[in-house]
Amino acid sequence: MIEKRNAKIDWLLVLFTLPILGAGLVTMSSFTGEGSFFLRQFIWVIISFGFFFGLSFVDFRFLKQSNLLLGIYGFFVLLLILLFFLGSTIKGAKGWFDLGFFAFQPVEFMKLTLILVLAKYFSRRHVEIKNIKHIFISAIYMLIPFILVFLQPDFGSALIIFIIWFGMTLVSGISKKHLGIVVGLGIITFLVMWFGVLQDYQKNRILSFLHPLADIQGTGYNAYQSTIAVGSGEFLGKGVGYGTQSRLQFLPEYQTDFIFAAYAEEWGFIGSVLVILLYMLIIWRILRTAQYGASNFEILFALGIAIMFVAHIIINIGMNIGLMPVTGITLPFMSHGGSHLLSSFIALGILMGLRKNERSIHKDDMSKEFLGM
Repeated sequence: MIEKRNAKIDWLLVLFTLPILGAGLVTMSSFTGEGSFFLRQFIWVIISFGFFFGLSFVDFRFLKQSNLLLGIYGFFVLLLILLFFLGSTIKGAKGWFDLGFFAFQPVEFMKLTLILVLAKYFSRRHVEIKNIKHIFISAIYMLIPFILVFLQPDFGSALIIFIIWFGMTLVSGISKKHLGIVVGLGIITFLVMWFGVLQDYQKNRILSFLHPLADIQGTGYNAYQSTIAVGSGEFLGKGVGYGTQSRLQFLPEYQTDFIFAAYAEEWGFIGSVLVILLYMLIIWRILRTAQYGASNFEILFALGIAIMFVAHIIINIGMNIGLMPVTGITLPFMSHGGSHLLSSFIALGILMGLRKNERSIHKDDMSKEFLGM
């Protein structure tokens, strides 16, 4: 049963998202004469805020029910499987359902579902969490969507799914020694495949993926144009609507994957630093919510959301400035795309719903309380 209460919204968190949303909308409108990207994204912003405020009134303690979470998890796994038969191919990946009026990308909601499942799994086992079996059991929840998304192929989203699991495993209290053993096994497996299984052309694909600027006439073209756009913005930027890399269509996907480069060209170093600062403030507000979570479930859920956003931000900005592989990862609240924006605000809405039960004591005191149980 879903119980509604008075919302406990973190208005600072909302305030910090608004300039980023605005920056994305302004960047889209400045490079598209017909304004189609701007209009669609503006509509999704309104819809997403509607979900955010609506969910803020809901008491989400019912999500602690294992059967419910496994049902949601199974539903999105099924959707990922159906993509291979009914999905539409966009940007080389078969990861969307074309519903006519918009394209639905299940993996964005799978990320949120995985965070909920792992938060529930680890929160129930805080006493025996150092047992190595919990690394392997929790990894199964990650591996199923990871493999399905990797085969689409959507390497970027698969990487985010792995980072969510790895990050939540680190903060859950699992033995770092056991985790190191698992990581070591993974490295050994990769080395065996590299020297004994993979062919030369497969190795070259991996190398070009890891170092895209090594081939600026081929696979590294997008990353190269992105670094030019960022650099040409210099200190103060060229001004709104004067970004030549995007206007002359040298910069691809300037409304999604490379929107940070398009924005940096117009607003320069100062504008880029301001956006990064706003992202840091958003993460700070999420971590503050984690600090005062009512139980381990609320704490781990908030930490999982923070890990997901940080991964998106670092990977997207990194690939825009040529330091990270080009993976197709969107920039939260800024890139064009309804599925990612909606899932992000649903995650924050659930977080606000969970804030209604937060404690006034510090997390360290909570840890002592749990240990004394």
